Amino acid sequence: DVWTYNTLVKGLCDEGKIDEAIRVRDEMESLKLIPDVVTYNTLIDGCFKWRGSTEGFRLLEEMKSRGGVEPNAVTHNIMVKWFGKEGKINEASDAVVKMVESGVSPDCFTYNTMINGFCKAGKLGEAFRMMDEMARKGLKPDICTLNTMLHTLCMEKKPEEAYELTVKARKRGYILDEVTYGTLIMGYFKGKQEDKALKLWEEMKKRGIVPSVVSYNPLIRGLCLSGKTDQAVDKLNELLEKGLVPDEVSCNIIIHGYCWEGMVDKAFQFHNKMVGNSFKPDIFTRNILLRGLCRVDMLEKAFKLFNSWISKQNSVDVVTYNTMISYLCKEGRLDEAFDLMTDMEVKKFEPDQYTYNAIVRALTHAGRTEEAEKFMSKLSETGQAVKTHDTSQELDASSDIMYSQQISDLCTQGKYKEAMKLFQESEQKGVSLNKYTYIKLMDGFLKRRKSISKVDHAN
Repeated sequence: DVWTYNTLVKGLCDEGKIDEAIRVRDEMESLKLIPDVVTYNTLIDGCFKWRGSTEGFRLLEEMKSRGGVEPNAVTHNIMVKWFGKEGKINEASDAVVKMVESGVSPDCFTYNTMINGFCKAGKLGEAFRMMDEMARKGLKPDICTLNTMLHTLCMEKKPEEAYELTVKARKRGYILDEVTYGTLIMGYFKGKQEDKALKLWEEMKKRGIVPSVVSYNPLIRGLCLSGKTDQAVDKLNELLEKGLVPDEVSCNIIIHGYCWEGMVDKAFQFHNKMVGNSFKPDIFTRNILLRGLCRVDMLEKAFKLFNSWISKQNSVDVVTYNTMISYLCKEGRLDEAFDLMTDMEVKKFEPDQYTYNAIVRALTHAGRTEEAEKFMSKLSETGQAVKTHDTSQELDASSDIMYSQQISDLCTQGKYKEAMKLFQESEQKGVSLNKYTYIKLMDGFLKRRKSISKVDHAN
């Protein structure tokens, strides 16, 4: 029957096998089974997801041209969702207008999708207008949409407005979750209001909400960035006492915090303690510790640690080498820096612009201009920029932009797992992402937690 074929079409579309799904639709027609609105909705959504808009719109027109198959709320919501995902908020608004004109009333899915879209576009006024319109119609945003709005307000440095929104939401019957509190905690730290962030942490626990990575990582990161790494460790100990095991990101944030404050001994003590609690140090942990040692002029200890890692497979990377080369150059130990670069190439690690820039700056500073010019020529051959002044702040800025762009691109492609991995990497390196990246990542994370984008939501 039609239901059986629709189930098969959905399974094929979920796997991205659009051609096979269309063949099944054709087979239905050959058996005198008329594809219905569910068939077309599934195919249209699958085309948008795996093929892009052209084929999706073609199927939509084909559906309209067939007698007896009228677009329903799900059909319109697929359009709204796709435009929102592409960041085409004006087109999404037009799709809602067409939806109303066709006699179909926007539902919770429509409004939640539009609110998310307006938040991502930074149009908070429109998002609040949509929320008010929902209330007038007796509808209410789901907790995922509410959290997205909170996140947007916090990224706009409006944590008080975000908190007021949660107060109103609670009165309307919303059950706030760990994402809500984690978002507010992050917002208060960004607004330099550490005391209010800590009060929220206590409020969350009193309400019986079990802390998770989305709530305790903003707290720990905020404390560390505020120069209160000891306090962050106290909070982490609370989790350990309750049997909760912090993830690698949390541990690396604290190690980075101690190193940033110049307390490298405490960083190693914490590292050793957490290893005893099943923490598995990764390449980011090692690079944080190495950079910490170099920053407090403990270069010999850094060298000893570096050499102990060299023999271990996957224990070092280009960043590890660049850290050592950079600090050797600052100390004027150029011969050792050259030796490391040679070893780097032997180990199949390609020197990059950071490697060459560190050496060029050191050679220039030492008056060895001829050698510096040779290295500059070598760098130019790779097509990378040559900078002979201290570029540490500029490199930090370029890293921020690079990570933000890559994470945003992955979210756009729906690759949230890869985006989250890159986000964790940026956290461990202390990279500051732009607000739109956080919004995109939060939106993707919330969608994965609560499958609001299922095609058959209202079929």
